[in-house]
Amino acid sequence: MRKVYAFDFDGTLTTSDTLLAFIRYANGTPAFMWGFLRHTHLLVLMKLKLYPNWKVKQSVFSYFFKGMDLESFDSLCQHFADENCGLLRPKGLQLIAQAKEEGADTLIVSASIDNWVQPFFPNVTVLGTQIEVKDGYLTGRFLTKNCYGQEKVNRILAQYPDRSSYYLIAYGDSRGDKELLAFADEAHYKAL
Repeated sequence: MRKVYAFDFDGTLTTSDTLLAFIRYANGTPAFMWGFLRHTHLLVLMKLKLYPNWKVKQSVFSYFFKGMDLESFDSLCQHFADENCGLLRPKGLQLIAQAKEEGADTLIVSASIDNWVQPFFPNVTVLGTQIEVKDGYLTGRFLTKNCYGQEKVNRILAQYPDRSSYYLIAYGDSRGDKELLAFADEAHYKAL
């Protein structure tokens, strides 16, 4: 039976949240701090479960990147990956290499924006949150649902609709991976 390995990215394959690291990398620490200060009210509402996580994430993303041309954004993502390989956990890299050696399909299923996840793993399929681009510029909105929780399962099913045709091995480390891990034939709840 075909094997499919699905890895969460932030926290599972990395040592920290890449959204925050990427924003700081792209904008510098003072702008990073100011931007989050401007979003404090939304962050508080999110923690109180009065405002959805994805809306806060989209608002923060829009504040920092709306209007940037896609070519510059993708170049920034590539440089971020090139200069931050130290964020990757060695055991995770080893497991991905082993999965590929087995001939298994390997996925990274992440709530992070796929533009900055893909450069870390150019030969692995990334199912991440996708951003909207119009006329070559970022609109600040997401094109897809935030790839979190049930959406991770939905993305895998969109890629592999016949669930009986593969054995799914999943790795995750947070609440956002709960549904993915429950959906898998073999689940590993831990940072690698």
